[in-house]
Amino acid sequence: MNAAMDVFDSPLDLVGNTPLVRLRRVSAGLPTSVIAKVEMLNPGGSVKDRPAITMIDAAEKAGLLKPGGTIVEPTSGNTGVGLAIVAAQRGYKCVFVMSDKMAPEKVALLEAYGAEVHVCPTAVPPEHPDSYYSVAERLTRETPNAFRPDQYSNPANPLAHYLSTGPEIWEQTKGRITHFVAGIGTGGTITGVARYLKEQNPEVQIIGADPEGSVYSGGVGRPYLVEGVGEDFWPTTFDPALVDRTIMVSDADSFAMARRVTREEGLLIGGSCGTAVHAALQVAADADPDAVIVVLLPDSGRGYLSKIYSDEWMTAFGFLKTCEGPAVGDVLAAKVGRTPELVIIRKDEPARRAVDLMRENDVSQVVVAVTDELPLAAKEVSGTIGELELMERAFRDSSILDRPAGEVMRPPMPMVGVGESVENVVDVLGRAPVVLVLEGGHPIGVVSRSDVLSFLAPKAVSR
Repeated sequence: MNAAMDVFDSPLDLVGNTPLVRLRRVSAGLPTSVIAKVEMLNPGGSVKDRPAITMIDAAEKAGLLKPGGTIVEPTSGNTGVGLAIVAAQRGYKCVFVMSDKMAPEKVALLEAYGAEVHVCPTAVPPEHPDSYYSVAERLTRETPNAFRPDQYSNPANPLAHYLSTGPEIWEQTKGRITHFVAGIGTGGTITGVARYLKEQNPEVQIIGADPEGSVYSGGVGRPYLVEGVGEDFWPTTFDPALVDRTIMVSDADSFAMARRVTREEGLLIGGSCGTAVHAALQVAADADPDAVIVVLLPDSGRGYLSKIYSDEWMTAFGFLKTCEGPAVGDVLAAKVGRTPELVIIRKDEPARRAVDLMRENDVSQVVVAVTDELPLAAKEVSGTIGELELMERAFRDSSILDRPAGEVMRPPMPMVGVGESVENVVDVLGRAPVVLVLEGGHPIGVVSRSDVLSFLAPKAVSR
């Protein structure tokens, strides 16, 4: 009689049972090393495969998703992939809604699975009709036989991790785990894992890693660049009572750590993984030598090759300096004391306020943004108001000064990274009178043609 072949019937059977890997190099020199739960090894490449199955199973059981139906969901990409795999296996259609900060390869990946993808602006509140939450709601209403899993409120989301991820970690560490670190997005992963682990041992410490600007670590939901983690509202799938500590991590630290883990550990990880590892290393620095710290790595870096693994993108947003000679940051530094680094008018303020700001600060351009609170995010920049154009328009119609700045502004000035070469900036200034300088994704100042000339003049004399 022939022996049975070792073959799985479906990719869905491959979800879970991901390994633990010790991060020896990035945690070298700390009292204890950090152990990673490598979720990129799920068939869809992320931890989101787990709740995707659980949510669809629950919907089918409840009669909410019928044969031939359509799954509609707002996603940063990973949940969409998990849902698309389930849909392919069970004959459903998929419509996904994403914010415009997501890497283009994520959109392409979802479309490769046959999904319809809608991209929405990031810098709008959740209740705005163009937010990806609102668009998903509208598409659910408009699509016949549609079902929205709603990973932000679906109890099957944390349940997936209570039933699988948590027990796996407990078994793999033989119950020795002392700390669990994970990013907080929908809150499903950290809530489900924490609930299981604390049932086994209430002393296990649960640490949330959160982007700077997200509500979980005290922000108000202002834009940030790391994807798939953090929020601008409090999902019901997240139970904050289970989290002992939350660590805020900047985009710069998240991306630097992701690149470091990839190059030192040989694990190609995403930006939110960098957020989690950065937080885990902070925990390890203060931990006892016998502590067992597990950090969950939610996905692969393959979905971010055009962004955090692109030196060009990283330089453009002010995370890297790739030039050998003078950079635009040097020009900005030379301006210190001469003019304010950044002059901002909110888009809802009257345009005449721009006149006052330009006069008070002795500048010819002001940045129009949705807020004037610093640090400003690049996505919060709406446009520019320049004195020459405003003067010409006010001469023809003085009432324009009483209109909101958002109605009077022209497109935003070009943005350049603080580490870009002066040579590159000169090329940009050939097409625009000023540029907005970014550092770590945040606008920090304006450089004009005269600023560059002032910077170069002493060098020309010395030669």
